[in-house]
Amino acid sequence: MNRNRIPVLGGGVFIFGLLAASLAGVSAGIGVPSGALQSLSVPAGFPVDQFIAHWWVFPASILFSLVALSSGVSGALFFSPFFMLVVGLSPSQAIGAGLLTEVFGMGNGLLNYVRQRVVDYATAKWLLLGAVPAVVAGAFAAHYLPTTLLTLAFGAGLLVLGAFLVYYDPPDECVPGEGEGEYLKRKNTGRGQTTIEATDGETFIYDTCWRPPGIGLATAGGFITGLISAGLPEITTTQLIVRCRLPPRVAIATSVFVLGIAAIAGAAVHALAATPVWYVVAWSIPGVLIGGTVGTRVGKHVPSEIMEPVLGVVFAVVGVIVLGSELLV
Repeated sequence: MNRNRIPVLGGGVFIFGLLAASLAGVSAGIGVPSGALQSLSVPAGFPVDQFIAHWWVFPASILFSLVALSSGVSGALFFSPFFMLVVGLSPSQAIGAGLLTEVFGMGNGLLNYVRQRVVDYATAKWLLLGAVPAVVAGAFAAHYLPTTLLTLAFGAGLLVLGAFLVYYDPPDECVPGEGEGEYLKRKNTGRGQTTIEATDGETFIYDTCWRPPGIGLATAGGFITGLISAGLPEITTTQLIVRCRLPPRVAIATSVFVLGIAAIAGAAVHALAATPVWYVVAWSIPGVLIGGTVGTRVGKHVPSEIMEPVLGVVFAVVGVIVLGSELLV
């Protein structure tokens, strides 16, 4: 095993130990004393100085995770541009770090949906057939594309996803089946019914959807997610509602479930293709765990019909900045 890599789960104690020491130093206004870190067991090759210098990634990660979960937007839409434009990582490093961070950040929400029993597993398994291979292919492409092309793809992807957030209503405001059209209406009819019984007593009964369009959308979203670390939930959630008749609560839960499995596959590829930037994700992972806990509590108080369009504009502006930084320099 490469000793320069810290196992994500096995290094948990190490990460939080460094976090505690670092925050103690920062709160004292004197920075993190190097002696506090020398007493800890640090794996060989871990860049301690770089880790200390990037302490500010931790509060930023709390903020991004809180906003992402409270608004229902993928956290990677925040982290990847932040890692690239502010932290200064290369596009492939930023995308890998964003995807790895998202895997931890979405865990709390994913477990909640599973416990609530609102995931449509029959639909999810079909979406995964397209999403998992596509996210793996996108993750490999992110490491083999020339940096210029990857940066351009990243900026263009942010523009498209930003436009998507502005154009479409938030998932909880969409009407099931409102965008299926006559062709899909015929295809979606006569395929039986799906029944989802949530633990809180609510029961969802709806017509089972025709699978191919969903698989196609999941494939496109998965590739984009592997390539730029975002896109799968934004593309699939709304489409499951407006073209596949799923109730919003079920569509969101199913999309998060699919993203959870696909993101793990994509993050694994990024980790194998290049050494993860541990001195950054060691701050971002505990940050999203804290922010996610708070975000799930404040989300119900945030007006999604206002938040999502505003975030869409922000992401579009960031996309323009990314494209401009590559094309105008």
